[in-house]
This record gives sequence, C-alpha cells and structure tokens, in this order.
Amino acid sequence: MIRLSTAAADFEAGFSALLNQARETTETVDRAVTAIVADVRARGDAALIAYTARFDRLTLTADRLRIGAAEIEAAVASVPADQLAALDVAARRIEAFHKAQLPADLKMTDAEGMTLGMRWTALDSVGLYVPGGKAAYPSSVLMNALPARAAGVGRVAMCVPTPDGILNPLVLAAARRAGVSEIYRIGGAQAVAAMAYGTGSLAAVDRIVGPGNAYVAEAKRQVFGRVGIDNIAGPSEVVVVADAGSDPRRVAVDLLAQAEHDEAAQSILIADDAAFAEAVIAAVASEMVSLSRAAIAQASWDAHGAAIVVREWGEAVGLIDRLAPEHLQLMGAGPEALFGQVRHAGAIFLGAYCPEAVGDYVGGPNHVLPTGRTARFASGLSVFDFLKRTTWISGDQAALRRIGPAAVTLAEAEGLGAHARSVAMRL
Repeated sequence: MIRLSTAAADFEAGFSALLNQARETTETVDRAVTAIVADVRARGDAALIAYTARFDRLTLTADRLRIGAAEIEAAVASVPADQLAALDVAARRIEAFHKAQLPADLKMTDAEGMTLGMRWTALDSVGLYVPGGKAAYPSSVLMNALPARAAGVGRVAMCVPTPDGILNPLVLAAARRAGVSEIYRIGGAQAVAAMAYGTGSLAAVDRIVGPGNAYVAEAKRQVFGRVGIDNIAGPSEVVVVADAGSDPRRVAVDLLAQAEHDEAAQSILIADDAAFAEAVIAAVASEMVSLSRAAIAQASWDAHGAAIVVREWGEAVGLIDRLAPEHLQLMGAGPEALFGQVRHAGAIFLGAYCPEAVGDYVGGPNHVLPTGRTARFASGLSVFDFLKRTTWISGDQAALRRIGPAAVTLAEAEGLGAHARSVAMRL
C-alpha cells in the first residue's frame, strides 16, 4: 500500500498515480464472447447445453436448463432458519426503501393551453445474472430482484451457473424471497446471450442486470442496444474518512471488508493525523492474519491500498470528489458537515456505527453501485432502472394557434417542408 500526505511536495503526482491505477482485468475476451453470443443466437438451447458441459462440467438436456419448483423448495428447506430469518430482515428493508422511491406521474397545463405530461411504466421483463462459485452472493439477488418487483416488473428471470451441478441453497432462498421463480442453471456469456435473444427454453428479456466476470461484462456490452443493461461493474472500492478520535481497529476492519472482495478491490483511508493513520495501518496488519480470505485481502491491500493524510478536512472533500468512490464512510466527528459538501460517491455511510457492510446487507439502499470513478456521472441501482418515462402532449386548436407559428418557422428554417405543412394546415 502507499502513503500520501497533502503536505508533501510530490503529493499531486502520487495521488494522480493512485487515480490512474489499472485495476480492471486486462483479459481480452471480446472475440471469444462474440463467438459465444453468435452461437447462442444460432443454436439456442443446444449451444447452452454445450457450453454448460464445457465450462461447468454439467451435462443437461433442454428440459433441465430451468431449475424446477421442487428442486428450489428442496434447496430452500436445507437453509438454516437463522439464515432465512436474516434474508427476510434484509428483504423487508430493501423492499421498503425501493417502494418509497416510486415516482408520481406528471401533468401540467401551460399558459398557452397545452397540456403536457409524463407517465412512468414498468419494464415487461428483466433478466438477473447471478455469479456462481466463490462470488455467489444471495444479498445481490435481493438487491437486483426486489427493486424490479417494487417497480412492477411482471417477469424476472434469473440465470446462475452451477459448476459440477452444485446449487447454492441460500441463493435460491433469496430468489424465492424476492419473488423469482424462473431460474436457469446457466452462466457466463452464454447466459447473457440467452437472456438477450431468447432460446427455446428461455424467453428474451428487456433489460439485464447483475455482476459477473470479464466474459459476462463483455457479453453485456455486446448485447446492449438489443436489451438494456445496468452497468459494467468493476472491482469494489471504499474510501474511509476518519479523525484521530476514531477507533483504529474499527477503521482497519472496514478497510479490510472491501479488500477481501477480490485482489483488485481498493481500500483508501483519509485521515487528518499521521500518527492515527499509522495506527490504522498497523491494525490492518494485525486483523489481516485472522481473516479467512487473508490472501485475497493482503493482495488487494498491498497492490491498491492507500492512506492519505490531509492538513484540513476541506482538502479531503476535493480528494473524495476526484476519487468518486463506490462506497464512502465518514467516521469522524460531525460527519454531516463533510456529507453536505461531497458531490461524487455511489453510497455514503455516516457515523461510527454505520459501516459500509450494513449497506451490503440490511441497510435498505441498493448495494449495486458505480465503480471505477463512474460515480461522477452514474448512480446506484434503483427502481428507476426498471421504469421508463413516456411523455405526452394534448391541446386544442386555440392552443396550437398560439405556439404553432413558431414551429412552422423553425421547420422551414430546417428545410423540412412536410413538418411545416403538418402544423400550418391546422392553424
């Protein structure tokens, strides 16, 4: 990890290097994904069966691509009661927050007598991609499916790979709790292609959401336009802002909570005291040894971790906005003052008793957030990702007479005679 101080003469060079770190995968998969997408479009279920055998070592027939209701119920029955109860706590909070986001339709009549409006309607269908293996997170099922349900989406189809035929019971339990019953045991670029174009067993959807590996990300990129997508997610990241009155151990564990995601994750401390920053760095080393994912966390911390010491908190605001982090924790005294000044962050957690991990599970707001500094222009997943806006206009002849001549003038200026005539013949 690196140490930076705004008091140092070379700070700007060091901070720019931190901003420009390459954490995304360098794996080139576009040609392979193009071939997979084309194959699924051409051969449908047969291609899905072949790729599942090749990549997941699982032999299927077309009638077993979809996970049956009895299989789902059997898997859910194996989940411990305390885990089901925890899922329910998370689901209730996520549902409540996202239902509160639902917007109202707009209708207004202007001074010229034209009535203008905007109507919100839900998408017809959504496809949810859920990673398998070590990255199978039931919490992500809730975070992706429940906003779609809150928005009023009628059909949510879920694809999850099952390497060697192994199902994750808690993932299926989360799907059932979120109201998803259409679940397919397919993954990778082939699952994205199937959801985008449809096959004999899986009907196409209108939007695809959910994280995945480099192949999934590239497939989402390639099918965009045919369907909508949420985003191209990158490695996770957190910025923790803490003053000398904070507990170094708590700060250290909060940094490690991001580092343990994967080797490309990034954890950054911003502090106003050099001795405190060193105490946090020491606590990171101390806490690291007892983590079950210590090797992953250590690789992340070594390659991408940073501690930045600022002279005053006004400097911190500028650095935060340049980092535009996925997650931002404000742990110092009076976090509201900094909160009011920060413009760019995916989600913000205020105070010593609101760690980012709360937001991952039971906070309520979505944990699907913009990464890689895209919080400068993007937002986290919400009900708005599953709604679309339709504007409408209504007016009588008197209203058209008031605004129509300007339309005729502009149409003629653009050389569009039929446009001009369409309005003029009604005046």
